[in-house]
Amino acid sequence: MAAQIPQSNEVRVGKKPVMNYVLATLTLLNQGVDRIEIKARGRAISKAVDTVEIVRNRFLPGQVRVAEIRIGSQTVTSADGRQSRISTIDIVLERVK
Repeated sequence: MAAQIPQSNEVRVGKKPVMNYVLATLTLLNQGVDRIEIKARGRAISKAVDTVEIVRNRFLPGQVRVAEIRIGSQTVTSADGRQSRISTIDIVLERVK
C-alpha cells in the first residue's frame, strides 16, 4: 500500500496570472477541502486579493466566505547583506455550511 501524501490547503500567490490561482483554489474546493489559505508577499498581495474576490463573487457566490485575514511583514536579507521588510498577507477562505 502506497503512503498517502497529506493534502495541502494552501495556495501561494506569485508571478503567474491570477486565473492560475483561481483555478488552484477551485480545484482544492472541489476536492473537498473546506478551509484554504491563500498566501502572498510583496507585489503579489493584490493578486491574492483578486483571487479571493474572483472565487467569492464570480465562481462561487454565497458558497465561500473569508474567515480570516492576517497581515504582517518579514525581514529579508538581500544578496549584498542589506535587510529589508516585505509585507505579507494570509487570507483564509472557508466553505459556507
